[in-house]
Amino acid sequence: MHILMTGGTGFIGQPLVEILLARGEQITLLSRDFGKAKKLFGSKVNLIASIKHSGLEADVVINLAGEPIIDKRWTTKRKQKLKASRIDLTNELVEWMENCINKPAVFISGSAVGYYGNYPENMIITEVDKPRPCFASELCQEWEHAALQAETLGVRVCLVRTGVVLAAHGGALKRMWLPFKMGLGGKIGSGNQWFPWIHLQDMLSLLVFLIDNDSVKGAVNATATHPVTNDEFSKQFARALNRPAFFPMPTFVVKAIFGEASELLLEGQKVVPKKLLDNKFKFKYPQLKAALKAIVEA
Repeated sequence: MHILMTGGTGFIGQPLVEILLARGEQITLLSRDFGKAKKLFGSKVNLIASIKHSGLEADVVINLAGEPIIDKRWTTKRKQKLKASRIDLTNELVEWMENCINKPAVFISGSAVGYYGNYPENMIITEVDKPRPCFASELCQEWEHAALQAETLGVRVCLVRTGVVLAAHGGALKRMWLPFKMGLGGKIGSGNQWFPWIHLQDMLSLLVFLIDNDSVKGAVNATATHPVTNDEFSKQFARALNRPAFFPMPTFVVKAIFGEASELLLEGQKVVPKKLLDNKFKFKYPQLKAALKAIVEA
């Protein structure tokens, strides 16, 4: 099977490439950083800098590329860059598919639980729930709309609405590790906002699951079965590290640091992976305590 992937050198993409190579798949990475890709994978993958006029065809397309969303304040220029890194590339991929003689069987395209916007109440959110207005939701909606154009070509499209992916070596947990390890961690704002999360191992497994199961399409919530509040997450992470969690970050401090992007930290939604469960996907880490224990002890 030939798989075209974007974001293959990233936090999720890198281990996914290794898993797919171990399965015997042929991988082509669309990458802006050949040096990093060659350092990571050597000659095990094919590298291309552009999909246009490449003449390439693939059985599966996995689109994980995108500028980090919370690394910088959301200025008008930053918002444009966040959209371009997701939507423009997705449009390019769909245009390339349109010109393929043999279309890919499936297009697995990234999205995020930010699609839903802010749900402060304890309402359980599944793939059928409607978005509420905010920039993150607008971004995800436009991103998904671009990806869904591939359906008109007869391509199965999966929109992976990802929660906070947990692993020691990257993502949100890596940035939180030192302050919590020093006993300086704590809840953010009120701590009552929901925190949809998923262990990296389950994230990788579900992406492979989506490749292999042609009955699954449309929006797919990539979150563990048991979301927690930010306060509960903070307490459990501190406990896993044998540290206290006495130092909350007040709302006004978060807003002062992150500006409008603070909504990603101060707001949340109680998202559950109904479609994955309906299709018999088995989570290795459905509960946060076991997930954090595995990460800390690795």
